[in-house]
Amino acid sequence: MQVIKLTDLDVSGQRVFIRADLNVPQDEAGNITEDTRIKASLPSIRHCLGKGAAVMVTSHLGRPTEGAVGPEDTLAPVAVRLSQLLQKPVRLLQNWVEEGVQVQPGEVVLLENCRCNVGEKKNDEGLARKMAALCDIYVNDAFGTAHRAEATTYGIARFAPVACAGILMGAEIDALSRALHDPARPLVAIVGGAKVSSKLTILKSLAEKVDQLIVGGGIANTFLLASGKRIGESLAEPDLVKEAHAIMDLMRERGADVPLPVDVVVADEVSALARANKISVDAVGAHDRILDIGPKSAAHLAQLIAHAGTIVWNGPVGVFEHDQFAGGTKMLASAIAHSEAFSIAGGGDTLAAIAKFSIADDVNYISTGGGAFLEFLEGRTLPAIAALEARYGEN
Repeated sequence: MQVIKLTDLDVSGQRVFIRADLNVPQDEAGNITEDTRIKASLPSIRHCLGKGAAVMVTSHLGRPTEGAVGPEDTLAPVAVRLSQLLQKPVRLLQNWVEEGVQVQPGEVVLLENCRCNVGEKKNDEGLARKMAALCDIYVNDAFGTAHRAEATTYGIARFAPVACAGILMGAEIDALSRALHDPARPLVAIVGGAKVSSKLTILKSLAEKVDQLIVGGGIANTFLLASGKRIGESLAEPDLVKEAHAIMDLMRERGADVPLPVDVVVADEVSALARANKISVDAVGAHDRILDIGPKSAAHLAQLIAHAGTIVWNGPVGVFEHDQFAGGTKMLASAIAHSEAFSIAGGGDTLAAIAKFSIADDVNYISTGGGAFLEFLEGRTLPAIAALEARYGEN
């Protein structure tokens, strides 16, 4: 996967257009409640400013209606936070597509919510060409939107004089490629979540690559059904038992494995007050709900992780939000943190688990992309990365 990288280019005195992912959560008053994505965008911006480039940055925010910028759509709070972090003024420009952008070398401006531009989501060629004309160098640093072919993620990359991957995007591409295309073995994947149906394509794709496929949550319950176990009233998808069987068969044919729980944590409801019981997987009653893996299962999986060469993690193995059902995910998180393997993690629930168990510094790479991370795991071509690949070798 070859792309031009920002750090390979001389940006001195150049007009640089950075597509960042600044889609941060806000409260009802418009105050930013979590700024990780803004901080993740800083290395590329600082690199360009340090080289004396004239820097333009844009991003989407929320789900605006094209053609209008409502109070909840504006990047104004982002401009304020960006200014604080960069310790320099950041002007917010409206109507920048039609009116153009005036920015000086060493200056950075923020261009209003790109999804408010008519034609952005449909990747309108006319819009893409107008944006491309604003810059000398286009930088895509928004991995979280790489699975979308929009005007600021795909179209502009076709028409800008130079198109490259930003520092964050480049790191994502390197880390994901290392984990899936050239992994140190054994390659262990952990896929948790409520439904097999939402991750069936990922499971099938990983089953062709990994040495151990650890499944958790409702997904594991469906696999337990497929192996002939009773799961009581646990969340599962009985109509996908055949698909679960096929995945286990594929793994066995390759000499690989889908290790299933031998003990589980059950309760009669999902709540902070629910009483948790640790039982053998063969003792699950008709009204039990499996809400976590048991200590024996967790210890076994921790051993697999300890001997891994590469770990890919997407999804918890239990309802970790409640402490009595967090043991399995906590033990796996600890095993990943102490493993010498190259580890990469992504997905909202996974990031929440990493934060809860304070292991962020012990995971080699934490992906900023939700849907893009999943589609990369599925083996899909991400349009925004494909657009950058198509420009490789031109400069």
